[in-house]
Amino acid sequence: MRSYWIGVVSRSHVQIGVKGGFVQLNHGKKAPVQRLKAGDMLAMYSPRESYPDGPALQAFTAIGTIRSGEVYQVEMSPDFKPFRIDVEFSACVDAPIKPLVEHLSFIKSKTHWGAAFRFGYIKVPEADFARIADAMNPTPCAPTQA
Repeated sequence: MRSYWIGVVSRSHVQIGVKGGFVQLNHGKKAPVQRLKAGDMLAMYSPRESYPDGPALQAFTAIGTIRSGEVYQVEMSPDFKPFRIDVEFSACVDAPIKPLVEHLSFIKSKTHWGAAFRFGYIKVPEADFARIADAMNPTPCAPTQA
């Protein structure tokens, strides 16, 4: 059964992951990516342009499907060996969160909506994920004519 997730990562780090076809969550910790399974859907929420003190962004910045579900570790430096999982990212546009807040059931407090993202990743209902995906793809592809 497919699950739907949101990862919380700065836009600059999301762009590195999109380019490489992977995601790291919670500063490369293993446990968050172990929860993701092949076929699960993942949207990335970026509170900031860059970590830790970049300008505020507050938008969904990438969306995709978990590939094999295999978690692996890489060495970025002798002191930093994060865990990753491969993602097939889809073409999309950034979607600001504020117009969506009132319509997302996983956000319990509409005034303190940022609290929903405090753990770095969150499992969300399919309907909420679909609303986010629609906002990220405002012009669905028209069927081709034969």
